Amino acid sequence: MKLTLETSDVNLVSAWKPAAIRIGDKWLCSHLILSAQDILLYWAVTSPKTLKAADLQPAINLNPKIVLLGTGRHLVLPNTDLMTDLAIQGVGLEIMDTPAACRTYNLLVHEGRDVVAALFIN
Repeated sequence: MKLTLETSDVNLVSAWKPAAIRIGDKWLCSHLILSAQDILLYWAVTSPKTLKAADLQPAINLNPKIVLLGTGRHLVLPNTDLMTDLAIQGVGLEIMDTPAACRTYNLLVHEGRDVVAALFIN
């Protein structure tokens, strides 16, 4: 799925396919955390179902107002306490499948919003 044709000085998702996300002109094949300026590769998580607030700490350390959690090809709801745990830290959490998270991330970055995407690639 191609997401954007633009070139930019910020990190945008240009395409997604199962097991890979394209940021700019590079295909990345690991779960990752993405902001306009940073790409944290090899995010050490196994499943959205077992995700804990501590697993999202690298994303929170980037100081977003919102974290988009892309749970892979399909929407998978993590522990319901996760939203509360992030809200206590002043960070919103939106949960969606990874293709939707990529599209939403690109839109929010274009709007200049403080957003981070935590993306499962499977």
